[in-house]
Amino acid sequence: MKTKLTESEKEIMEILWEQKTAFMKDILEVFPEPKPASTTVATLLKRMQNKNLVGYKTFGNSREYFPKVEKETYFNHEMNSMIDRFFNSSVSQFASFFTANSKMSQQELKELREMIDSQIKE
Repeated sequence: MKTKLTESEKEIMEILWEQKTAFMKDILEVFPEPKPASTTVATLLKRMQNKNLVGYKTFGNSREYFPKVEKETYFNHEMNSMIDRFFNSSVSQFASFFTANSKMSQQELKELREMIDSQIKE
């Protein structure tokens, strides 16, 4: 997957991931203020179809949109892309940066260590 969502596209994807399927009116209804024009949302949906991220089923004159990629799959792709770009594909460099710069509490660091230990055991 070499497709990156713009912020506006991501807002629509969040709605589709949450609702599973949605007509244009449903998307506009839950879109945060200031709501975009329906033509703007239609354009974004078309771009997302071209990126193969969104599909639709036709019901009369209406289209019911649905995500073609799972949120977790997209998130994993974005994280791996970021690690590749900023940390030379080194997860350990990312982990070092993250733990040093994220202001994690001692408890959060211990929980992270427990997660890592659990993964090592598996």
